Amino acid sequence: MTTVEPESHGLYRPETEHDACGVGILADILGRRSHRIVDMGLEVLDHLAHRGACGCDPKTGDGGGMLLQLPHAFFQQRAADVGIHLPEAGHYGVGMVFLPWDANDRAACQSIIEQTIKEEGQTLLGWRDVPVDDSAIGVIAQDSEPVIRQVFVRRNPGLADQDAFERKLYIIRKVVERKVIQSGMKCGDSFYICSLSSNTIVYKGLLMPEQVRGFFLDLSCPLVDSSFALVHSRFSTNTLGSWKLAHPYRYIAHNGEINTLRGNINWMAAREMTMSSPLFGEDIKKLLPVLTPGGSDTATIDNAFELLTLAGRELPHVMAMLIPEAWEGATDISPERRAFYQYHSFLMEPWDGPALIAFTDGKRIGANLDRNGLRPFRYTITKDNLIVMASEAGVLPIAPENVLYKGRLRPGRMMLIDPEEGRVLDDEEIKFSQGFQSMVRVGFA
Repeated sequence: MTTVEPESHGLYRPETEHDACGVGILADILGRRSHRIVDMGLEVLDHLAHRGACGCDPKTGDGGGMLLQLPHAFFQQRAADVGIHLPEAGHYGVGMVFLPWDANDRAACQSIIEQTIKEEGQTLLGWRDVPVDDSAIGVIAQDSEPVIRQVFVRRNPGLADQDAFERKLYIIRKVVERKVIQSGMKCGDSFYICSLSSNTIVYKGLLMPEQVRGFFLDLSCPLVDSSFALVHSRFSTNTLGSWKLAHPYRYIAHNGEINTLRGNINWMAAREMTMSSPLFGEDIKKLLPVLTPGGSDTATIDNAFELLTLAGRELPHVMAMLIPEAWEGATDISPERRAFYQYHSFLMEPWDGPALIAFTDGKRIGANLDRNGLRPFRYTITKDNLIVMASEAGVLPIAPENVLYKGRLRPGRMMLIDPEEGRVLDDEEIKFSQGFQSMVRVGFA
């Protein structure tokens, strides 16, 4: 069963779709992993339910979901239950895959995934059915619900490190997506790879925010742990909801819209033939097209963010490239910072909002507000080293005596939680740090 992507009709154009959603981050600043973080992240998501939407079916929402670090102990146990022996953490990846209900199409999609894993020199460990309870979700969501399975991929010992493995998993996913499109299968929304990573996993769907906990039974297991949770409640003002359009995506969750999307897509397509990377080498040709055709604005900027991050740039570097602050004509900006933006303006045009982007690579997590500043993001830091950031205050009950600091993200500003350093970096520290200054020097070298 599938939902059908709408076509242009009358005054309606699918490329002009917009949304206004709820985004939340719950993180342990010291990087301590626990199921408590997952549980509190789900509570934040519940409290963002008013940011979501439903239609004529009051139990079908526009989408809700959660992005977590990969819970190794949990997957060790669940994989063993289906006869899969997992290696140590970092040496395998997990894919969260939406598959068609049609048995032939489903077998064909799985075969493409398995064949591509082998072609790229990695090892298929097996498949696991993701346990779900769809009794409480709406009729529309049930009618378009895909088969949800997880695929386990072992890292080839010949790969240099986990970063090289992440790049290989990225290549596998892009090749699979292209093969499925070229196969001519009428899968619609029923085939989609939500995430394929050794660092993170995404649980999402055409759900009301408060349905996510009950639908994905995995999330209630105490073994599912993480040091952060990135959650999203979707409200799309001009489009149909679908399972694949729910957030978070593989790296980001987004509130707002990218108003420069058509130009961004065209410029990215124009530079594809000249792209090169010492990390990808000849494999970079397998990533084309970089931007998935027909993707939403968030899916599209996630594609760009993914490429730039896996090509070796740091998270703040990528975010500052894609969504720069208002630097042209600014009188209070340092020469070094201006030089950074000026140089990168020749490499990447701004993806302008209004937009609030929460982002992560599975190790660090942060947020960036575009220069328009029309999507608020408020945060509270507690004395026991937790931070909760969301589209509004009050999404998680916190005792007043436990509050260390409260604030909000300002236009053009960024925040980053770095568990390795055990602290929160604000915009000034990120952009005036030694790392950011080195980006300027390398950029002009």
